[in-house]
Amino acid sequence: MKKGLIYRSTGSWHIVESGGIFYSCRIKGNLRLKGIKSTNPVAVGDRVIFEVENNSIKSEGRIIEVEERKNYIIRKSVNLSRQTHIIASNIDLAFLMITINNPPTFTVFIDRFLVTAEAYKIPVILLFNKIDTYIKKDLNTISSLKKIYEDIGYKAYEISAKKSQNLENVKTLMQNKIIMISGHSGVGKSTFINAIDPDVDIKTSAISDQHMQGKHTTTFAEMHKLKGGIKIIDTPGIKGFGIVEMRPQEIGNYFPEFFQRKDKCKFNNCLHQYEPNCAIKSAVNDGLIAQSRFNSYTQILSEDSNYRN
Repeated sequence: MKKGLIYRSTGSWHIVESGGIFYSCRIKGNLRLKGIKSTNPVAVGDRVIFEVENNSIKSEGRIIEVEERKNYIIRKSVNLSRQTHIIASNIDLAFLMITINNPPTFTVFIDRFLVTAEAYKIPVILLFNKIDTYIKKDLNTISSLKKIYEDIGYKAYEISAKKSQNLENVKTLMQNKIIMISGHSGVGKSTFINAIDPDVDIKTSAISDQHMQGKHTTTFAEMHKLKGGIKIIDTPGIKGFGIVEMRPQEIGNYFPEFFQRKDKCKFNNCLHQYEPNCAIKSAVNDGLIAQSRFNSYTQILSEDSNYRN
């Protein structure tokens, strides 16, 4: 028996690192994790127990157990609406990479990601990338967005992965951690990883002019080992981020600025929509909560309610 770390998970095969050796492993039997209805019982970042096949000359094995996860982050399965897909697990820190255009990242996507990360206790840092390409109007937009999230308590950095601008502080935060990096296709995730450690040499791709979307160079989550004890999980470009496993009354708890004010609402089960004497709506009207955040909350509440019965 050996213990290892999942570096890549593609279909029925999983790449496991143990003692500096990489093994190609399948799952033994019908391995399923208690309480998690996911399309993938094993995910990148999982710590597993596996056995090496005696007759294998290709370092193959079988995973017999997944150790308890510190955390994990999930999204709705693409084809099966009531099932989930685990993107990654045992994450010390998540980076959400954002671009104002080329391609655009909308605030509701940012907020969906943050809500999910809050629910699964994963700290997030926002990286506003491609600052070398923006005109003054775009930079002002970034500055305003950055302030919204910093006022809530999130750290945010303006960077250029391509030009290696403002990366030193970010790199310091990554030392000896398992980092997950996420965002739409084309925002510069692979370029960022290459800038942090050029020896990794991850493939990058240009933006598609037709739809202003990045071409998918990463089709599955994969962990890379970088200098400085950094392990970074590069995730596929995510177009949407559906909230799962949350009841309507819970969603506001994962908006920190809502949570700290909800006790002042007249009703304990206030959904901050049509109820009278709502502290959250009052804070929005007074400019204490950003309108974009409230709009995201309302959209999440309405669009995802049928998944949280």
